[in-house]
Amino acid sequence: MLRPAQPQNHCSFCGKSELHVNRLIAGPRNVFVCDECVQVFYELIQGEQRFSIHAQSAPARVSTGLTPRQIYQHLEQYVVGQARAKRALAVAVYNHYKRIEHKSRLVDVELGKSNVLLIGPTGSGKTLLAQTLARLLDVPFCIADATALTEAGYVGEDVESILSRLIHAADGDVARAQRGIVYIDEIDKIARKSADNPSITRDVSGEGVQQALLKIVEGSVVYVPPEGGRKHPQAEMLRVDTSDILFIAGGAFDGLSRIVAERIGASRPINLPNLKAQQPPPREEGAVLAQVTTRDLLKYGFIPELVGRFATLVVLEPLEQQALIDVLTRPRNALIKQYQRLLGLDGVELVFTQDALRAAADEALRLGTGARGLRAVVERTLLDVMYEVPSRRDIRRVVVDADAVLGRRPPHYYNHLGQPLSQVELGRAA
Repeated sequence: MLRPAQPQNHCSFCGKSELHVNRLIAGPRNVFVCDECVQVFYELIQGEQRFSIHAQSAPARVSTGLTPRQIYQHLEQYVVGQARAKRALAVAVYNHYKRIEHKSRLVDVELGKSNVLLIGPTGSGKTLLAQTLARLLDVPFCIADATALTEAGYVGEDVESILSRLIHAADGDVARAQRGIVYIDEIDKIARKSADNPSITRDVSGEGVQQALLKIVEGSVVYVPPEGGRKHPQAEMLRVDTSDILFIAGGAFDGLSRIVAERIGASRPINLPNLKAQQPPPREEGAVLAQVTTRDLLKYGFIPELVGRFATLVVLEPLEQQALIDVLTRPRNALIKQYQRLLGLDGVELVFTQDALRAAADEALRLGTGARGLRAVVERTLLDVMYEVPSRRDIRRVVVDADAVLGRRPPHYYNHLGQPLSQVELGRAA
């Protein structure tokens, strides 16, 4: 009589029976695992541990994950106009961080760093472009004023203080700071005081600073004090590699258009220093500066070595009336939107008429400070409004017209019924 076959146990993971493996380990609730699966699990865990250790020891990396077009579109939300400048910056930033991300794969060729030089009048958006890029990429960012820098050993700040600020912006993380962005403002102020004869006097805030900047801008290892300030022989130093730090420099470069105009033979050179006295035609000024070359920068007073470190030259155009109106209303952080939100928290609607917007733009043009002057104009116009609204319950709407912007009369106040409030009522309530 044949006996029924005994049921065989199987591995719960691979399905093999106990007859086809060396060992089958029993677990609770009829769960089994074979020796082959145990070996696979062990190798898998070891591989993950090796990857984790490698990732922790690897240097910090920045991957934008964005195309130049996407970078441009983000800049478009915050910066009005300057289409050519935004496109050039988008390409430069994309190539810079792509170079960092794939550095280990580029063993057969060495890609140089392309720092950016922004040339444009005051208030054209140079600083805003750099700040917006840093926010988009989520990298440490700092602004350094070139006018405060002096040659080592003289009163002022060493150029290494720039890197101390970047480390501070990175919360002390040196590896993260080494992938950051530095914006050097007023770079034109360190031009040689005498381009024709640079050795007449000691130029500690001009050519001396240019020479000192060369080392950190081109990409090298620099030792900086962790708290900033001057170096001290006994002080602890931080080792910073600037090879992957993107340097963006900007300046108004007053007088550069005359140099360009003389070179290209323009019939009527533009007198930039007289911006406040007589506003030059914006289109003509932009057309001349758009043809700037490294040769013009050398004549302006920059040493060839430093000019060569800024491979990307970007010229920003002066903002005209319509562009300034767009600055007030179009960007996500537009001034009018900010004040409308502030007053909205008090339940008050703020309205700027088209005439008021044009008057504010014209005032900024008259001041010669571009978009930067708009804030001063708007804050002056809304000073009394911001003073009155928080203590009043009858104001529900404020309308600002051109006369209010020009200071001829106060803005118009309305109650919840849409009825105007006279100055007598406002004075009585106050």
